[in-house]
Amino acid sequence: MAVAVQERAERSAHRVPFAALDREHEMLSPALRASFDRVLRSGRFVLAEEVERFEAAWADTCRTAHCVGVGSGTAALSLLLRGAGVGRGDEVIVPAHTFIATALAVVDAGATPVLCDVDVHTGLIDLEAVRAATGPRTAAVIAVHLYGQMCQMRPLARFARARGLLLVEDAAQAHGARCDGRPAGASGAGAAFSFYPSKNLGALGDAGAVCTNDGAVAERVRRLRDLGRLGRGEHLLPGVNERLDELQAALLSAKLPHLERANALRRRHAGRYRALLDGRVALLEERPSTPCVYHLFPIRVPDRDSLARRLRHAGIDVGVHYSPALHRQPALAGRSRNPAELPNADAWAAQELSLPMSPALEPAEIERVAEACLEAVDA
Repeated sequence: MAVAVQERAERSAHRVPFAALDREHEMLSPALRASFDRVLRSGRFVLAEEVERFEAAWADTCRTAHCVGVGSGTAALSLLLRGAGVGRGDEVIVPAHTFIATALAVVDAGATPVLCDVDVHTGLIDLEAVRAATGPRTAAVIAVHLYGQMCQMRPLARFARARGLLLVEDAAQAHGARCDGRPAGASGAGAAFSFYPSKNLGALGDAGAVCTNDGAVAERVRRLRDLGRLGRGEHLLPGVNERLDELQAALLSAKLPHLERANALRRRHAGRYRALLDGRVALLEERPSTPCVYHLFPIRVPDRDSLARRLRHAGIDVGVHYSPALHRQPALAGRSRNPAELPNADAWAAQELSLPMSPALEPAEIERVAEACLEAVDA
């Protein structure tokens, strides 16, 4: 008995990290340091060769004609909407279960977020809820690819075309994900990516990008991100300062060749989680046409907060994504509307818990997390 107690104490002393970024970066340290040195030697730090190189590489990865690097994922979505002509007087349909940045980007563009419900099994935007929320002022629908799984884009695209609406992808959690074989970023009028450090492809600071096949939208976003500038001293648009800097672009270029392998490791870890937890807690439904790259590994349990406390006490870092749902966020009061009750979004907000997920996690850590989950659920 004493030996078992000691072993448990030793395991708890070693925390299982939520994202393990230090391990990921240690493995890539030579390439990252070489990228830093290259930028340092160049003496150019804003909108130069490194940004152009990464934009070309990311456009190729996403199979789009254009990529525009910007300062963050939120900026990417706001500038994409503005670049596509969405603004004051328009409404944009947003799923109520997502990070608040999705809705705040709509507000920043001058439009009104209209919040709709999500699918009970995936947390992704629900087409029937979109249909019910569409009105005469609707200009766009934002399909948020959540947890690493893309939305079902074909039915959404058919609906958007029939109504004359823009279909925009919030692909902040879907680097390398696919729907019917098409990569995130290539299925709508444009896509916004975040390269926040914890993303599947993360910078070492804030960064983002807009991908689109529309050359006019891309050109407008390029000007908007750089204070509306056409040339030196000539500003055509009331733009903002949201440029992707050279250093982050260089670091992203160094990490990009490793994305596919990292996603494969995430899927391997998720497969082990699923084998150990299936039938004991509610798991994300993964659809064959949209294989998940597991930016996060969400589970759902009735007493989420109690389970979170137990896991943290056992030395396991966890997260909650996202609570409260958007229609209950004070920052959106008076700035958004929801035309119906949103029970599925409320349920996800109350029950979702994200377990540790990183390509750098050890198999033994996955086993330990699952074991602790099952012990807590049984208790």
